[in-house]
Amino acid sequence: MQTLYSMQRSGNSYKVRLALAQLGVQYRLVEVDILKGESHTPEFLTKNPNGQVPLLEVAPGRHIAESNAILWYVAGGTPLAPDDRIDRAEALQWMFFEQHSLEPNLGAAYFWLVLVKGGRDLQRHAFEDWMEEGYRSLRVMENHLKHNDFFAAGRYTIADIALYAYTHLAHHSDYDLGTFPAIRKWLDRVAEQPGHIAMDWQPSALEAAQ
Repeated sequence: MQTLYSMQRSGNSYKVRLALAQLGVQYRLVEVDILKGESHTPEFLTKNPNGQVPLLEVAPGRHIAESNAILWYVAGGTPLAPDDRIDRAEALQWMFFEQHSLEPNLGAAYFWLVLVKGGRDLQRHAFEDWMEEGYRSLRVMENHLKHNDFFAAGRYTIADIALYAYTHLAHHSDYDLGTFPAIRKWLDRVAEQPGHIAMDWQPSALEAAQ
């Protein structure tokens, strides 16, 4: 059985838990609190020298890091991961966009404003840039969603999962989605997909590590 090292409140970790739930894949879940330094212990660093979650152990001694790489691994051969070359490239395009444009702003704002006690004061110098660049990224998404229900292949894919994770948390870190009606409708569509789980869902049916 695969083992997922994850943090409940991490958007990047949520991507993987959501995909696994929608695919009906069983796995062993290990909670790692990065705020307590649990991803930087010598034991964990032997698994992922970058000291980050999520991390998926796919076989003894074999680990895959980086949330979007894990999404491609778990979803390969399913409708969530397009097979057509153009569709696949389109999905990758939006997943690169998520990591380079969305996550560094919406994700950083969520981490420091929501998860880290006193983070707003510690990162006050970065807040304006997060807002400016985050809204720019949201406008790019809004313009795409004005003419498309999903982001790639004309259907729900792991590209949507990747973008959904931090976008659906945006309101927690001072972003106002009131002027983004297409994004709000897309968020609803994603939440209506079969097997969808909320970020705070607990895997009672799975084997969770203590």
